[in-house]
Amino acid sequence: MWLLEWVGDGRGFRFQYKHRRPYLRNVNPKKIWADPLYQFLLKGLGLYIVWYIVYDQWLHPLGGLDMFVIKTLEQASYFVLDTLGYVTLAASHVENIRTIGIDGTHGLWIGDPCNGLTLFALFTGFVIAYPGPLKKKLWFIPMGLIAIHAINIVRIVALSLIIYYFPDPEVLDFNHTYTFTMLVYGFVFWLWYLWATKLSGLEALKTESDEGEA
Repeated sequence: MWLLEWVGDGRGFRFQYKHRRPYLRNVNPKKIWADPLYQFLLKGLGLYIVWYIVYDQWLHPLGGLDMFVIKTLEQASYFVLDTLGYVTLAASHVENIRTIGIDGTHGLWIGDPCNGLTLFALFTGFVIAYPGPLKKKLWFIPMGLIAIHAINIVRIVALSLIIYYFPDPEVLDFNHTYTFTMLVYGFVFWLWYLWATKLSGLEALKTESDEGEA
């Protein structure tokens, strides 16, 4: 491979051609695919493309899946608030109205980005792409999705209580943007960490390999 290089010497600067060996000449695709890191990255990229096509281009414009998840969040959050003894706003039954809250407040509007579907996809994609036993993935993924849905219900209930006790919009905006975003995403990262270090089996294999080398 010939490259055009800008060089300088006693006679001034000039262009010259310099021969360099191609870096990709000796790349073995089989070795690349055998590397767990490349497998993880390629699987993750493939799953992202599938999610983009299926959700962003098809399911999200239809709106049915998003509304179904939002309605389940509404019902569960109302149940928690009612159990705690609060008088709640009437549950909405109109498709484009997704408001939940305590009576006497303007309520909390649940948008599509806040329904947790993106978190479902991120969590599921990571576990599928990351090495590990299929049997464990079959139970860990559903349990993780339920846990993420539950933490999102806690978030909505907490934000409804913040609106009730601290009506200042800045308080709601801060907690919505920072506090509970960190809480929910931190919980998802913890699930990823749990899978990677405790359930995937890679740590045990690494320990056995290290002991064998010793």
